[in-house]
Amino acid sequence: MANLAALAMLAAGAVAHEAPEPSALGLTPQMWVALSMTVLIIIALGLKVPGMLTSGLDASIAEIRKQLEEAKALRAEAEALRAEYVSRIANAEKDAAAMIDHARGEAEAIVSKAQADTAVTLARREKIATDKIEAAERAAIAELRAKTAEAATAAARRLIAAHHTAKADKTLVDEAIGGI
Repeated sequence: MANLAALAMLAAGAVAHEAPEPSALGLTPQMWVALSMTVLIIIALGLKVPGMLTSGLDASIAEIRKQLEEAKALRAEAEALRAEYVSRIANAEKDAAAMIDHARGEAEAIVSKAQADTAVTLARREKIATDKIEAAERAAIAELRAKTAEAATAAARRLIAAHHTAKADKTLVDEAIGGI
């Protein structure tokens, strides 16, 4: 930029004066920067700074690799656990379905047994009721016969008492003896 200003002054007809470049011990500022950088690099090499940096980086790399290996192991373990739980869930679902089927089968067996027991019980009670009815009919018929026989006997007594005399009895006795 200073060169541009000098050129602009020359073009304008003015005389340009250059300022002397500063120097110390015969070295320019650029040389001082180069010298300080060289000394810094030599000191860093003398103190083995690059080795310390690389060993620190190597240690960091090793730690990161260790963490990555641990993460891979944890991931594999997590996937194994996941697979195990998926299989457990599948087995639990199968077991639940089997339990439901078993319960349905038992329920159907209980219902069919109850129906059969009900049919047997109804048949038994119907037989008992029929037997009671028949017994009641027989008892009623026997009672009716007994009453009929009593009525007939009473009527025969009255008829015999009213119409039979000693003479009629003698004739009947003689007929009975003659029939023997």
